[in-house]
Amino acid sequence: MKRGRSNITSSTAPYDLDGLELVFRRHPRARRMRLRYDAERDRLLLTLPPRASQARARAWARSQSDWIAEQRAARPPSIPLAPGEHIPFCGEELLLVHDPAASRRLHHGDGRLVGGGPEEAFPARVHAWLRRAARDRLSEDVAFYAEKARVTVTGVAIGDARTRWGSCSPEGKLRFSWRLVCAPPEVRRYVAAHEVAHRRHMDHGPDFHAFEEELYGAPTRPARRLLRELGPRLQRIGR
Repeated sequence: MKRGRSNITSSTAPYDLDGLELVFRRHPRARRMRLRYDAERDRLLLTLPPRASQARARAWARSQSDWIAEQRAARPPSIPLAPGEHIPFCGEELLLVHDPAASRRLHHGDGRLVGGGPEEAFPARVHAWLRRAARDRLSEDVAFYAEKARVTVTGVAIGDARTRWGSCSPEGKLRFSWRLVCAPPEVRRYVAAHEVAHRRHMDHGPDFHAFEEELYGAPTRPARRLLRELGPRLQRIGR
């Protein structure tokens, strides 16, 4: 499951626009230039018609400095996995607490995630805990939808790809971003249903979308829209 449309391809190496990466991408059906700010990676994506001048495109992008500044100012702040921080987790907000008297093993309860041990190692333990939680919950989601779909899944893996929330290989191996465990449960389950649906249809045609909604058991548009809205914040967790 891609986080954005990919029928646009990069045409040249990125260009430095006053310290900000500017990526040129040509689209065969584009009729005008279009500038988009990628908050996840703090860069600009400039879509061009097939024959547009890159020199003219650079000048036009530079003229959008006020808009660029507004977009960067609205970028969600980073959320380090440090004591005292709040992170989203399965529809709730978790307070990260380091307690020197507590066990190194993290304990989750009452809206808190508590652990002891060396404070400098706390973020790494939180990160590992989140990945395990993502693996456990997504494995349960996948098992549920695979049984409902009567398809076979050969494996569930957890990663941190920047361009995909999930993927399905032709061999039936599913891979998900651990950050989905920080999303509301209905969003995480939607992505699981989406990838399981690819075990029946490897494209994104009408039959796929009909089967995806049948598996999910509800219209998928609200969950898809919510994931798009939350995506930039999810990508800032642990950065």
